[in-house]
Amino acid sequence: MLALASQRGYDGRMIRSTMRFALPLTAICATACAPQGERPRAIAQSANPTSIVATEIAFARDAREKGENTAFRQYAAKDALVFRPQPVLFADASKGVSDSGTATKWQPHNVYMSCDGRTAIATGAWQSSDAHGYFTTIWAWHPKNRTDAAAQPQGVSGEGEWKWILRHGDTLKKPMPRAETIETRTASCKGRASAPISAPPVGAKMKASYSFDQSLQWNWVVNADGARTFQANIWDGTALNTVISQAVAAKP
Repeated sequence: MLALASQRGYDGRMIRSTMRFALPLTAICATACAPQGERPRAIAQSANPTSIVATEIAFARDAREKGENTAFRQYAAKDALVFRPQPVLFADASKGVSDSGTATKWQPHNVYMSCDGRTAIATGAWQSSDAHGYFTTIWAWHPKNRTDAAAQPQGVSGEGEWKWILRHGDTLKKPMPRAETIETRTASCKGRASAPISAPPVGAKMKASYSFDQSLQWNWVVNADGARTFQANIWDGTALNTVISQAVAAKP
């Protein structure tokens, strides 16, 4: 990938959720997805994790119908990152790459959203013609006619769209079990989480990031040999809980 099928690099643990969707994926799409050819928009309220479910389903659908690289470019923020295996801007990594004949399929299993509804993380499974694995996508709400997501007002009201800002994942020896439900969890709005600061190992690259309200936080570390870790934490009102912890081994 740049097509997922070839590079498999755009690419958790199930947790008790504050919401469960017992509908199959097709039913969720029928009720939450925008019509064919239209981008789904978040509902005008503070936190609506189902908008990410709809966006991920539409994203995967567009990859199949329009071409994988075309879809990744359409949904990417200008500063979106991928790993090759070192972190690079997607805009640079995708230059000169055309769509392949077969796109990777993927399905979200879990969605985590910040209290203010402006940032979310989706994680799930992907399958190509010759491999399978997991992915994690970080999404940020971008208001219409604004390029700086941090300058937006509270919540996701008004015109705008979700853009992915980081995509990471890896192959697995065995495919992930099919998710009968998509589980969502929204961070608590009680209190305010701290923003811990840590230093990377010697020779490694690291970035720690968080939502505007700090209720959803994540960090990645890439060693010189390409080995990578990714962790995401969500605020429960009193403490930060780890909800995603993933490690990618160095490739030969």
